[in-house]
Formats: sequence, C-alpha cells, structure tokens
Amino acid sequence: MTDRPYVFYELTNSLCPQCLHKVEAKIIVQDGQVYQIKNCLTHGVQKVLISTDADYYKKARAFLKPGQLPLRFNTATERGCPYDCGLCPDHEQHSCLTLIEITDRCNLECPVCYADSAPTRGSHRSLEQIEFMMDELVKNEGEPDVVQISGGEPTIHPQFFEVLDLAKSKPIRHLMVNTNGVRIARDREFAQRLADYGPGFEIYLQFDSLKPGPIETLRGENLLEVRMQALAHLNEFNISTTLVVVLRQGLNDQEIGEILEFAIQQPCVRGVTFQPIQHAGRTENFDPATDRLTLAEVRQQILKQSSLFTPDDIIPVPCHPDCIAMAYALKADGQAYPLSRYMDPALLLDAAGNTIRYEEDPSVRGKVFGLFALNHSPQSTSHAVHDLLCCLPKIEAPEALGYQNIFRVIIMEFLDAWNFDVRSVKRSCIHIVHPDGRVIPFDTYNLFYRNEQLASRIPTTSAFAMEKV
Repeated sequence: MTDRPYVFYELTNSLCPQCLHKVEAKIIVQDGQVYQIKNCLTHGVQKVLISTDADYYKKARAFLKPGQLPLRFNTATERGCPYDCGLCPDHEQHSCLTLIEITDRCNLECPVCYADSAPTRGSHRSLEQIEFMMDELVKNEGEPDVVQISGGEPTIHPQFFEVLDLAKSKPIRHLMVNTNGVRIARDREFAQRLADYGPGFEIYLQFDSLKPGPIETLRGENLLEVRMQALAHLNEFNISTTLVVVLRQGLNDQEIGEILEFAIQQPCVRGVTFQPIQHAGRTENFDPATDRLTLAEVRQQILKQSSLFTPDDIIPVPCHPDCIAMAYALKADGQAYPLSRYMDPALLLDAAGNTIRYEEDPSVRGKVFGLFALNHSPQSTSHAVHDLLCCLPKIEAPEALGYQNIFRVIIMEFLDAWNFDVRSVKRSCIHIVHPDGRVIPFDTYNLFYRNEQLASRIPTTSAFAMEKV
C-alpha cells in the first residue's frame, strides 16, 4: 500500500475565499511545511500554505494558557464563529490591544490598506461617538490594557488632541497612535505637543522600508524622507515609538535585518512590529496565493538576516501563539542584548533543548507569562523584566533599567479568508471597536464587519441550514 505524501496533523474549520462559507479544513504537514486543505462544495479544493516551519507550528501549542474573559460579552452565539462577532461568549480571549478608529479618512491612498481609507472616503467621527466607543470598551475590560487610536489617519482628525485628552481621562493603561507619520514629519510643533501625553503613550509609526521603491509600491508615493523626518522629530522629543513594517513577499522582506539594525540605533524606538499583508480592504496588485508571507517565514528571515536573535529567542506569545511571536531585548548604547541570554537556559529549555518550558516555580512562571504577554504597558513591562531578572539565579538586574531600555520585536499575522482558522481566531486578542459598540477581532472585522457591504457577505440563514444538513 502507498503512503500519503503528508501527515494529517489536525482538523479545523476555515472559510472558502470565494463564497466565505465555513468549510472543514485538514491541517497537514508535508516536507517540513504546514498546509490547509479545504473543500468548498461550490468552489472546489484549495491548498493554502500556513507555515514554512512545521516544528515551530507544533511548538506554539506548548505556549497555550487559559484565555482571560472580558467583564461582559457583546453579542450572542447563534450562527457560530466567525458570524457572531463580537465579542460573543464563544470567544476565548479578552482584548489585549484594541483599536478605536476615529476617522475613515486618510491623507494617503495606499495601494495596500485594510481599511480602504482615502482622502474623501467616509467621515470623521464625533467626540461623542468616540467617547461612546471608549466607554463600551471600558465596560468590557474595566481597565483596557492597550488602546490604539487609529483610522484612516487619526492625526488629520480636526479634534485630534481632544480625542487624546478624552482617552487620557479613561482608565486606559497604555495609549498608542497608529499613524503614517506625515503630520509628525511636517509639523514640528504637532510632534512636540505629542510628548505631553507621556508616559503611557506611544507612536505606532508606519515604516515599511529603508528604500523608496518598496514604499512607493505599498503607499503609492515615495515617503522615505517623510518617514525619516517624522522619526527625527520623535527622537528629538523622545516619544516612545514602535516601527511597523508591513511585509510583502519579494518586495521588502529582504530588508528585515537592516531595519532591525536601523531601529536599534534610534533612541526613541522601543521595538519593531513585522506585519505580513492581510488580504482585506484595498490590496492592489497583491495575489494572496503568491505574495503573502507567513509568521514562520518572517521569523526565519529575522534569524537569517540578523545575528541579534537565535531560534530560542523568538517565541510564541501565550495569549495567541498561532499568530503572534515576540522577542525581547535590552537596548543600551546602540546595542541590543536578547533577554534570553540573561537567563539560565536550564530554567527555560526542556530536556531535548528545543522547546521552552516554563519554570517549575509557579511565581517565576507567572512572571515569564507576564513578561511575554502582549497586554503589558511600558511601566508594567519594565517592572516585569526587572523582577524576572532578579528572580533568576546568578543574575544582577541593572538598577537603571527602564522602558527606554526595552527593545521588543513582534511578528503579528492576521488571518483572512485564505488562511482562516476558526480554532485560532477564537483566541484572537487584537480587536477593533465597532461604531455600534461591539468589540470585534481584527481578523473578522476586516472580513465582515467594517461596513454594510462586507456584512452582506455573511452567509444567509438558509445557507447555514444547508450546512447543517
């Protein structure tokens, strides 16, 4: 008898990219890579690459921890994931990071934009609407961990600083602004005013490349000088900043190491987030079958292009290990030192030496989870790092350790109709507040819930009945 050319690893549910009906999906391991094989009765069989590293895919399972419940749920569970967002009681994780979009408009019209924003699209939300959205999130979370003011381009909102004042009046632990940096670059006084909102404030700066070509492909124009000027102002006023690199296969994925080295040299930069393109919104000249990158590919490129980290440094984030990986380092004098190098490997590695296990001491285990949780504010993260170092044997934590010394690298992969995995999306912890107050996972928001046109793509009741039959 002939063996199949793959190993059937597990079973989940996915979506047909054409009709968005839920379909059964086999997860298979073949030649060291992981694929979904799904069969839509209307559109046929599809085989989708979901990881280029089968060992890492399996390793992520060792990082699972119990999900944390929000204080309340917003919708009932009726039709099943992903058609009941959100959050419905069947969702497994609260909001670690939540976006509040204050405008649909943008001063750019990027060829790649999950929100499909443009200078004339939609409108700015009123302060009353924005406060309602914030208050609904507070009802869910009590004290939201990280809130990201987003859009569109939030800095063009005519009441932008009133929005920040409003957010600062709420029990939000850490506030971010997701921006393309154009206004920060062109208005020094605007940048200087941003510094007044620290501590507990951070800029999430679009920074896709160090070369004009890839930026123009992703953003529609050469914004390299704009990005550099924005960063110069952020450095001048020491405003905590994360560089956000949207990655496309064959376009800018060979710059990963160069971008990391550049980021380490910037005093204001606290880390880099690498985000493969999600096939949602506006994706001009992007073929999800050939142009996408998986989390594992990005991780492999970090290891290939940079000597900063080893494989054991870049680990799954416990709240959503399938889609988020993170490495922490200490940054000082233009150098970065991975935190794993400061830890006794015997405490972190299992007998085989290739899977991180948490220390047997429950208190230290909790601190490791705390350190690598996505929902920590800068203040709590610096304390977690300091406390963790103090708890480990033969380690002397530096007295002057602060948030300015933290350098975190995050890989954040969002699911779309091609790589959708119901098992995984139920653990999503990156959410968006809908204008009606629902709190919805980022992955499903951009598939079904951003506007009425997308909502009309949710299969009808009769389709669900057919599925059940």
